[in-house]
Amino acid sequence: MTNIRDLAKMAGVSVTTVSRVLNNHPYVSEEKRNAVLAAIKESKYHPNINAIHLSMGKTFLIGVVVPFIDHPYFSLLIKGIAVEALENNYKLVLFQTNYEKAKELEALKMLKQKQIDALIICSRISDWSLIEEYLVYGPIILCEDTRGRNVSSTFVDHYQGFMTALEYLYHKGHRKIGYCIYRSTGTNSKNRALAYLHFIEKYQLQFDPKYIISDCFRFEDGKKVVDLIQQMPNPPSALLVTSDEVAAGIVTSAQNRNISIPNDLAIIGFNNQPIAEMMNITTIEIPLMEIGRKLFLQGIHDSNKISFQELPLILIERESV
Repeated sequence: MTNIRDLAKMAGVSVTTVSRVLNNHPYVSEEKRNAVLAAIKESKYHPNINAIHLSMGKTFLIGVVVPFIDHPYFSLLIKGIAVEALENNYKLVLFQTNYEKAKELEALKMLKQKQIDALIICSRISDWSLIEEYLVYGPIILCEDTRGRNVSSTFVDHYQGFMTALEYLYHKGHRKIGYCIYRSTGTNSKNRALAYLHFIEKYQLQFDPKYIISDCFRFEDGKKVVDLIQQMPNPPSALLVTSDEVAAGIVTSAQNRNISIPNDLAIIGFNNQPIAEMMNITTIEIPLMEIGRKLFLQGIHDSNKISFQELPLILIERESV
């Protein structure tokens, strides 16, 4: 591959002169400029964009870590990030981890190697100690409440969101309330679990561990939830479901078994995705597009400071409660 030293030799000029021509520097004689341009044409030279970015100290690439690309929750986050990236002339490098630590580590190593300018982690699997180890290599931005830590974030208050939904169901007359979640290890999941325990204690309700159903992530998981409820001698009368996709699966499966929604089972979903509106599911709206946009802007503008941005949650009432 031709480089600027080769061009300089072909044109009979210095490397500095070639650099000036490539960068449209005015102080180059017409004769030398034409010689360099002729060498460029003859060799079909193209500038090394990586070298140019290196000289600027930027790659104009932002890494985005998501566990799954094809789930509506993360798709909307990515869309918000992508919209802002386009407006700021950046490109995205997507890492799908499937919640595997080794794959998240690959993204962190790319930040360390300066192959990306910043890293947005939409759902973390690594321990805090590992994240903190890589903070010295560039901005890392998380989609969870990181107040009290040296990491920027945009987030919603999942504790308060869960508490709002639980209180709503309680005042609707429900005393046997359960919830469906994908995993229990994340920061957001722990905040939801804490809200649930505080709610149970506040109203002195009986705690039944069977009312907490995990590994619920996609539409088809709704059938599993209904299966489990029908096997319970004392099933819940209401469920919080941390994904509208799963909530829609529960509603569909319930209808197929003549279980009335909301008379037999009330449902509140999360995220306010289009499927929730189509199926009249009450849901907690999470502004995922706006979160994505803010995550990106933190990545490119907050490299020298730590910032925390909390966005509001809204209860959207429909017919499922």
